[in-house]
This record gives sequence, structure tokens and C-alpha cells, in this order.
Amino acid sequence: MLRAPLRRLWLKIHRWIGLSLGPVLALTALLGAVLVVALPIDRYAHPALFVARSAADAGTTTAALPLEPLRQRILAEFGPGTSFTLRPPRTPRETLWVYVRGPWDGTLYLDPATGAEQGRRGSHEGAYNLLFELHSSLLLEDTGKGILAFVALAYLFLLVTGLVLWWPTRWPPSLRIVLNRGLLRGLFDLHRTGGAVLGLVIAVSIFTGAYMAWRPLGGFISTAMGQELVKPPVVPKGPATGLPRLSLDELVARAQQVFPGQPIGYAQVPAKPDRPMRVRFRLPDDPHPNGIGSVWLHPLTGEVLAVRRWQDLDAGSGAVVVIYPLHTGELGGLAHQAITVLLGLALGGLGLSGIWLWWRRRAVAAAARDIALANSRTTS
Repeated sequence: MLRAPLRRLWLKIHRWIGLSLGPVLALTALLGAVLVVALPIDRYAHPALFVARSAADAGTTTAALPLEPLRQRILAEFGPGTSFTLRPPRTPRETLWVYVRGPWDGTLYLDPATGAEQGRRGSHEGAYNLLFELHSSLLLEDTGKGILAFVALAYLFLLVTGLVLWWPTRWPPSLRIVLNRGLLRGLFDLHRTGGAVLGLVIAVSIFTGAYMAWRPLGGFISTAMGQELVKPPVVPKGPATGLPRLSLDELVARAQQVFPGQPIGYAQVPAKPDRPMRVRFRLPDDPHPNGIGSVWLHPLTGEVLAVRRWQDLDAGSGAVVVIYPLHTGELGGLAHQAITVLLGLALGGLGLSGIWLWWRRRAVAAAARDIALANSRTTS
């Protein structure tokens, strides 16, 4: 059992970490829970963006869209310095998504059979994009991601202080929550017991989110394990002579020869010829829903520069294959997504309840002091 002075110190540390960082934690957690639900709602509310107009009945296939004319069209509209990423349809009725990065940042939604544009959405347009950017970077881009990573690490210390304050003198501990003795007592029990029971599980969600938001964390882990970071291959310097420039269709076909018959997750087309083209595949043994296994190509000649499955990456980079679906709830299907929503709501509730308990107790203490002062003046 903690002695009174030490307990007061732990309580003060826990309280001020929670009061200073609790609102940020609560906001990001609640936004994460909302995003899990908002994603299917967004697709349902905007069928023009996500359902191909020429889609045949489910289970049928359509002719593949030529990619080279699409590339030429994108470069003609957005300029030669534009990079883009293709996300092929994953169901027979889904549109082809093109993530554009250049003078305009956003996503084009195309009919995969005809190439006709069905709509576009800028990176900062739409309710879902706004919620996602708030959740992932606080609308501050890389600076916000660093802040969220710091807040996530602070949560781990907050969890430690909370467990120290909760730690019972007798085991097994009582997890009773009293709800019939007023709101203050009920919220205190929920905050204390809920934090002890769910804290470690919530910590997984918090850490995985920070891991994805702030990429240096993966590098720190690999370095701490004594592993060399696996970096993208380098395009050989000098002009590619003796070989004609391949079309985008031929480049993708070269990549597919490495993993024949495997679905493509993304095809990342660089803006400059000194950057390699990357085609990501959704391999059967890859838990990542978008696939991490990659083929790196010379963007002009189609020379295969590197082939890497997720098992070939360093620990920090390879961990993303599990961390991403674990954080988003896609690892375990609908049940996992439901748990992810509940954990987000629980963390939001812990943060808000902690702030309310602090404010309420200050109000009660102030009222008690006023009553004592009034009584002292009356007696005098």
C-alpha cells in the first residue's frame, strides 16, 4: 500500500497528465470510433463515388481499363510533376480510385470499365476526410502526427500512474461499480475500475495509432533491435539507354509476373524518373488488407529493382502488416470493428469523466470552504 505522501504525488502526476492531455486523447479516441462507423456511411451516402455506373451483376468481370491513356490524362490535367496511386476495384461494382498528389491533392473516382470520371474529392473535402485528418494529425499534418505520438506515449505513463493508484491491498480485487449513491460516486467507480480493466487494451489501440501516425517510431524499434532499416531501392543513375520507355500497362504487367494471379492493392506511380515505381500485392499470407508485399520497378524500363514480402522487412516496418488492421478493426472482421468502436468510446469516456470529476470535486471543495468561512464569521 502506498504511503499517503507518495500516493498524493502519484495522484497529482496522474491528474495533471490527464487534465493537460486528456482532452486530446478523448478527442482522437472518439473520432476513431466515429470513423469506423462513418466509413460505410460515407460510401452509402455517395454512391456516385464508390459504385461504378457500368458495373455488371455481382460476380461478373469487365474488361481491364488501359492504364497508359489514364496516365497521360492525369499528367495533362495536373502537370508532369504529379505523382499518383491507383487503387484497383476490390469488388465487381466498385470504382477505380486514383490518389493524386501534385498541384491538386485528392482522389478521382473512375468507372473501371470506361475510365469515365464519376467524381472527385479533395484531400480536405467532405466530412469523412475532415474527421480522418483530425483523428490522424489534428489538421497539423506532420506536426500533428508528432504531437499525437507524444500524447500516446504520455498515455502509457498515465496508465501506469492509474494502475498504481488503483492497485488493491487484497486480491482478488473488487471490481464493483456503485451507481446508486449519486453521480459523483458512480463516475468515480467507472473511471477507476474502467481504467484498470480496459487500460491495457486501450493502450494497444493508442500505441498502434501512434505507430502509424509517426513513422520514426518504427525506425526506433528496428534500431533498438539492432536491425538495419530496409529502404526502397534506388533507381540507377544515368539515362536508361537501349530500351524503349514502357507504358504503364507494361510496367504493371512486369510486376504481375513476379506474383502471378495475385490481386494488386496499389500501384504507386512516381512523378520523377529517378524514383522507383512500386506495385503492392495482397498476398495470401499478408494480414494487411491493402497488402505490403511489393515489386519495385524502374519507372522507365520496367527493370525489377527489388521484390519484398512483408517478412523481408525490418521489424519496425514489417510490424505495420499487423498494426494497421489491428488499429482499424479490420483484423477480426465486424466483431473486431465493434470492439474498436467500444474502446474508442471507453477512452473518450475515461478522459471526459476524469475532467468532470476534477471539476466537480473542486466545486464541492470550494462550496465547503465557503460554508466553513460563513460559519466562522457567524460564530465570531
